[in-house]
Amino acid sequence: MTPGFLQGWGELAAAFVAFFLSHALPGRPRLKARVVAVLGRAGYAVAFSILSTALLYWLIVAAGRAPYLELWPPALWQRWLVNIVMPLVIVLGCYGVGAANPFAFEGRAAGFNPDHPGIAGVTRQPLLWALLGWSLAHLAANGDLAHGLMFGSFAVLAAAGFVLVERRRRRTMGSAEWARLSARTGLVPFVALFAGRWRCSALPSGRRAAVAIGIWGAFLWLHPIIIGLSPLP
Repeated sequence: MTPGFLQGWGELAAAFVAFFLSHALPGRPRLKARVVAVLGRAGYAVAFSILSTALLYWLIVAAGRAPYLELWPPALWQRWLVNIVMPLVIVLGCYGVGAANPFAFEGRAAGFNPDHPGIAGVTRQPLLWALLGWSLAHLAANGDLAHGLMFGSFAVLAAAGFVLVERRRRRTMGSAEWARLSARTGLVPFVALFAGRWRCSALPSGRRAAVAIGIWGAFLWLHPIIIGLSPLP
């Protein structure tokens, strides 16, 4: 395999395989249990986060190195779309990760109150919606084949996740418990609110809002340094 090939489509294919193989680990309980037994839960979470971030960065870099084959031309509205969607993506991620939400893989069952479901009242799958928003907005703004494959794959992964995660949680809980716990929630954002099943009974966490603002600012600052392109229109 020549260096030129690796710097083109071959590197992108290798980055794809490495990234998605690494994310097969959480879906294999026995293998995950062995890793957790060695590293501990906190160590596993840190190690998996670092590995995922590193492989995602490699995937993004590999997409940028791949041969440029234009699918659609760039336009100013595409960059505006990214800047409108990304704050919402970051807010969903910050309020979703580690929240009391037994329906999502990034949430926790402890502390969940079905009468006051919190973020699950907005949507049961905040991180998957964040992933879908991130991937579709960036897909629109990157109209070449390599980035289309990358962001398109993440969009498909998020869409499939809605079905797989919801089905798995429903099966684990049982129909009766699922109906009880999910009565004031919805999969599509704000559907439970518009249907009258849920009302926001408390102000959102100020700490999570501060984290979201900080992450958004960091992304704006670091994007041209790490990615090589300013996200601003």
